[in-house]
Amino acid sequence: MNIALILSGGTGERLGAGVPKQYINVQDKPIISYCVEKISAHAQIDAITIVADKRWQEDLKGWIKKADRKKKFRSFSQPGVNRQMSILNGLEDISRYAEEADIVLIHDAARPMLSDEQITACLTEIKGHDGVLPVLPMKDTVYMSEDGKRVSSLMERSKIFSGQAPESFVLGKYLEANRRLLPDKILEINGSTEPAVMAGMDIAMIAGDENNFKITTQADLNRFCSIVKERRAGCESVDTI
Repeated sequence: MNIALILSGGTGERLGAGVPKQYINVQDKPIISYCVEKISAHAQIDAITIVADKRWQEDLKGWIKKADRKKKFRSFSQPGVNRQMSILNGLEDISRYAEEADIVLIHDAARPMLSDEQITACLTEIKGHDGVLPVLPMKDTVYMSEDGKRVSSLMERSKIFSGQAPESFVLGKYLEANRRLLPDKILEINGSTEPAVMAGMDIAMIAGDENNFKITTQADLNRFCSIVKERRAGCESVDTI
C-alpha cells in the first residue's frame, strides 16, 4: 500500500493573509486542495493522512469532500513542535492501519504544483531502495563560510543538490529512524530525508521538478496565482470552442 502524508500543520501567517499559507484561497479553493486533488486522483496512492491543527480540521473536512474524489482520506494527525515531529506523529498514526513494508509519500501542502509524473517516480523508483529524494542541481557557485562573514572554501557544485518534496520511504524503516532521534535530536532536523540518512537507509536520488515550488513568499504566491489563472483561462477557451 502507498500512503500519502500531507503536511499542513503550519500556523504561521507570514504572507499577511490572516490564515496559514496552505489555506489561502486561490481561484475559489484553498492551496491545500490542489495537493489533495492531485494525490487523491493518482492511481498508485491508496490512502491519505493529513497533519493539521485542530482549529482547521472542520474546514478541511469540507474541502476534502470536494478535493478527495477517490475517497482516499483516512485520518488527521496532530502537528508537532517542528516539521519532523509532525512527520513522526503522522507516521505513528499511519502505522496503525498500514504495514511496515508499505510506502509513505511525504508532501507539503504548500507545494500545490505537484505533478502525476513526480508522484509516479517517487513510488516506482523506490524499488530496491529504502527511500527516494527528488533533487535539483545547484545552478550557482556554492561557497563555505566558517564564521558567516568570510569565504572559507569553494564547494564542488557538481556534488551538491537541493532536495524537494515529495519524498518516499519504506514506512517501517523510516518510522524507526525517526524514533531513534527522540527526544531531542529530532528537534534539530531540517529535512525529511535527514533521519533516513542518519540511520544509514539507502536513499536514491531522482530528478526533481522546478515547477514544484514551495509557496513561502508573496512572490511565490503571486506566481502560483498567475499559473492557476492562466490554466483556468485556457480551459475556458477550450470549453467555448
